[in-house]
Amino acid sequence: MRLYSYWRSTTSYRVRIALNLKGLAYEPVPVNLVAGDQIDRDYAKLNPGQGVPTLVLGDGTVLTQSMAILDWLEETQPNPALLPSHAVSRAKVRAAAMTIASDIHPVNNLRVVARLKAMGHSQEETVVWMNDWMLRGLTAFEKLISPDTDYCFGDTPGLADLCLVPQLYNAHRWGCDLSALSRLTEIEARCLDHAAFDAARPENQPDANWRRIFQ
Repeated sequence: MRLYSYWRSTTSYRVRIALNLKGLAYEPVPVNLVAGDQIDRDYAKLNPGQGVPTLVLGDGTVLTQSMAILDWLEETQPNPALLPSHAVSRAKVRAAAMTIASDIHPVNNLRVVARLKAMGHSQEETVVWMNDWMLRGLTAFEKLISPDTDYCFGDTPGLADLCLVPQLYNAHRWGCDLSALSRLTEIEARCLDHAAFDAARPENQPDANWRRIFQ
């Protein structure tokens, strides 16, 4: 498999963690979002949404959208499980995960921030925008997860943790005040001690030495 991703992309980060947890080998293919690789004609044919991640399977099948890729991984490689076996429990895990994937990420990604700047907003204003949405979403997320488990919903990492850790990476990057969300940062620390999460960290990706143009 080939995973087209960008080192700082939180959606790519989710998929890297899942592939690592499930012990699946893949070839990373960097897509420099800052340089505009995603709008290159050949890449746009591969992924019409012009984003990352894109997972190309061994038979040439192309999968896009991180949450759809995670669903495919769970269905085809069920061990270790990212979701519990009980239907209601699965719905609760998905609700927490989608709080990040649907409520936070879409209004904070690079092209949205670039559009805000094109409309005349300053760098400071865009950072305030991002931190506002992150804090709102993460506060809701904390109320949705289990209050006293090692990870978001149990004693092993799952789908919610895969969404949480990349989003917290972004929160730290932009100086979001997480002081009131100690449960989340405790889970984050526990996750990052896990080899699968550690290997997926942005700074451990082959394209991490690219210049930090988008600061």
